[in-house]
Amino acid sequence: MNTDSTYIFLPGLMAELQSPGLLSQLLLLAGCLLAGWWLSRWLVTRVATPESWAGGNAPVDSFHRVLAPLFAVMLVAVSVAGLSRWQGVGTLRLVLPLMLAFLLIRVLFFMLRKAFVKEGRVGRVLQLVEQIIAVIVWLGLGLYVTGLWPELVLLLEQTTLPMGRHRESLLVILQALISVAVTVVIALWASAVLEQRLMKFDAVHSSIRVVLARSGRALFLLLAVLISLSLVGIDLTVLSVFGGALGVGLGLGLQKLVSSYVSGMVILLERSLALGDIVSVDKYRGEVVQINARCTILRASDGSEAVIPNEMMVSSPVQNFSLSDRQVRLSTQLVVGYQTNIDEFATAARRAIQELPRVLNEPASEVLISRLAQEGLVLEVSFWIADPEEGSGVLLSEVNRRLLDLIRRLNVLIPPSQ
Repeated sequence: MNTDSTYIFLPGLMAELQSPGLLSQLLLLAGCLLAGWWLSRWLVTRVATPESWAGGNAPVDSFHRVLAPLFAVMLVAVSVAGLSRWQGVGTLRLVLPLMLAFLLIRVLFFMLRKAFVKEGRVGRVLQLVEQIIAVIVWLGLGLYVTGLWPELVLLLEQTTLPMGRHRESLLVILQALISVAVTVVIALWASAVLEQRLMKFDAVHSSIRVVLARSGRALFLLLAVLISLSLVGIDLTVLSVFGGALGVGLGLGLQKLVSSYVSGMVILLERSLALGDIVSVDKYRGEVVQINARCTILRASDGSEAVIPNEMMVSSPVQNFSLSDRQVRLSTQLVVGYQTNIDEFATAARRAIQELPRVLNEPASEVLISRLAQEGLVLEVSFWIADPEEGSGVLLSEVNRRLLDLIRRLNVLIPPSQ
């Protein structure tokens, strides 16, 4: 029996089916699979909290799905190396490439979803990319086990394409594309892990955490590009020409874009804005839900979102309602007749407003005489809230409804407009 791992798959499989040691190898394979599953679960439970397992946490489950085949492959490889001296392990040698292909697919899927999936939603594009990767891996495995892989490599080496003044083989081009794709995916995965870790440091200001995450992503991508170019064999000194051309382009036509990126770094470093702040800039007002390198996203109380360039956030006046204190003062106005008992009405109005759950007891609500108009007394009823991100429309409507009920109950005269 041929013990070379590159022998033809089907003849080797037929020979192994007639081997007397087939049952022992299958039992050993099943033991390796069970041991790999148990080791991965034991390791993940040592790292993850019980709440993560109880809640069906997706990252924990995906990490378990990667570790299980990894441990199984390691145990099978150790078994092949240890038992090959005393008995035939052809079945394990046949199964090992299949397990490696399965492990490769799981690792790639884990890294892609860690880098691109947000809030647990897997997009159709990512699903299509995963399907393409799975097909490529299984196709490569099929060529390997059938003995056609060396012929494919030779064909790719002999096929050349013109690249400027030189001709490069199709094999080199494919290796370059694969190295670039792999290094970029690894960089995105590493930056996603770094961002997840940084966002858990509550002791650090949210703006500092965001700027560190953005800087880490840019650094990882830069290193990925440089490493991939080095693996391909491209001299990095040629990047000086590209850098000069890029500098000219930035100076001529990309001032606004560069200004937005620089402004984004300034916003994050000086901490004038933070996630969750309620701000108003130009005609937009809402909660800061994202601070990106180029833009800041505001979510209004009606659910609409505005994408504001960071340049505007730096060059234009910005009203921050929660920079140092999240308490916000709201008010409404009404006109009553001059014969109204203001003290009685003010006491009843303050009592009615303070009963609302979102209204703060301190600072207390106030009823002020805003103006002595010809038609009557213009009153301003003000109160304070500590959750401006919840919006003010519904609360103001409820305050006006209570004031209307109070006017009817106290028979307060509302003079006609002059």
